[in-house]
Amino acid sequence: MEPEKRAPSSDNGRTSAPIELTPVGIIRNAIDKPFLTPGKHGITMDGEFEKVKSDIHKRKQEISTITINQELTGCLDGIEHYSHLTILYWADRVPQESRAVTRVHPMGRKEIPEQGIFSTASPVRPNPILMTVVRLVERDGNVLKVEGLDAVDKSPVIDIKPFTRGFFPGDEVRIPEWMERVMEEVNRDTVS
Repeated sequence: MEPEKRAPSSDNGRTSAPIELTPVGIIRNAIDKPFLTPGKHGITMDGEFEKVKSDIHKRKQEISTITINQELTGCLDGIEHYSHLTILYWADRVPQESRAVTRVHPMGRKEIPEQGIFSTASPVRPNPILMTVVRLVERDGNVLKVEGLDAVDKSPVIDIKPFTRGFFPGDEVRIPEWMERVMEEVNRDTVS
């Protein structure tokens, strides 16, 4: 067995070689654009918060399909025994200049102080890798039907992992007040 090959490092410990990712599949759904628009100065919300909140709730109920590359179909064996999956996907519509942004107003909301990108779930990041936990509806060969995927149509999937509560911390989770407030506002029932 050959030893694992590692990318060469510079003196400061940063990886100096690029990382290669190959999409394992593609997402298909009715979402044609994200509700947060990335730009070179951060993100802006597409519309008023109440409309965006309503869109978020609708997206949580929509069915998407993930078509895995045919040659990787065997990677899905056993996945139908899980109720939920973690989907990692590439936000390919985030422009290159947005990847240099280091701070944003969360969800584009100016009333929330700017935060470092790694303190937010913003799609604007050095590597636009996004993650969503979805409910698995069914598997048919190399196609997964899932509920709650917030990715834009035709986003490339870079990995899928089963979601299991035991891998994640429980009661000891701490989040900042602004994030608690945003989550509470988003999850509050919408008025039709």
